[in-house]
Amino acid sequence: MEARPISLDDFVLSGGGFNGESYNHKSDPLLMLKLYFPGKIKQPLDEMMLARKVYDMGIPTPEPGEYVVTDDGRYGILFRRIVRKKSFSRATGDNPSNVAKYAAEFAEMCLKLHSTHVDTTQFENVKDRYYKLLKENPFFTSAEKGKLEKFIADTPYEDTAIHGDLQYSNAIFAGDKRYFIDLGDFCYGNHLFDLGMVFLSTNLSDESFIKETFHMSKPLAIEFWRQFVPVYFGKHAVLSEIEEMILPYAGLKTLIIERDAGQPQPEFRAALRSILD
Repeated sequence: MEARPISLDDFVLSGGGFNGESYNHKSDPLLMLKLYFPGKIKQPLDEMMLARKVYDMGIPTPEPGEYVVTDDGRYGILFRRIVRKKSFSRATGDNPSNVAKYAAEFAEMCLKLHSTHVDTTQFENVKDRYYKLLKENPFFTSAEKGKLEKFIADTPYEDTAIHGDLQYSNAIFAGDKRYFIDLGDFCYGNHLFDLGMVFLSTNLSDESFIKETFHMSKPLAIEFWRQFVPVYFGKHAVLSEIEEMILPYAGLKTLIIERDAGQPQPEFRAALRSILD
């Protein structure tokens, strides 16, 4: 698919993230641009096509538009802009007294997502994604890889939707509308793979990362998780048991972190102790 050329002069920078930057159109308040960093060409095209399939199946997400390239050679995606939006992480950081409310709303969104059955011929199985990451990882031994592969294989099969990067910054609201964003890792499979990211981003990440990325203190992030659990798992759920169950799934994110960092990440590997010991 050919990318349509656009001028970045028509947009104003509105934010940034791990893969690139976001811009709002100067004259059209309903148009935004997700622009990837230089050198990324296939990734935005793949995300656009995936986002379109997710949108078409009725999952609440901003409507994707065109695949574009700017005059400075960067590639991106046009989306229908959600005006006056706020992420659940930003809202919590700005209003800590409402942490229970925001955690509950996020949990309800996750429950609905994780009960949505998908056409498995159209999306990747999360297990296959982790098998590939495991195969490509140069930092685990063959014996460790065997244990991790068995853990992944033994996880019960589900044919329901997974966000793939389920941080509480990747869910937004505007008025009474709720949306998931950044769906470039959308796939299907067991919901525990998704919840591992929720736990990692609230409990396992360090204080400085949580402050910079999620706009709150780590104790507040942990409280968000504590308020999330009884809504998602039921009011009689035992927090320590839930955390013990989810911890290794958070640890599997080590495969993604090590791929991006290019070096071992012992602070996250610790979450895999129950599998590797």
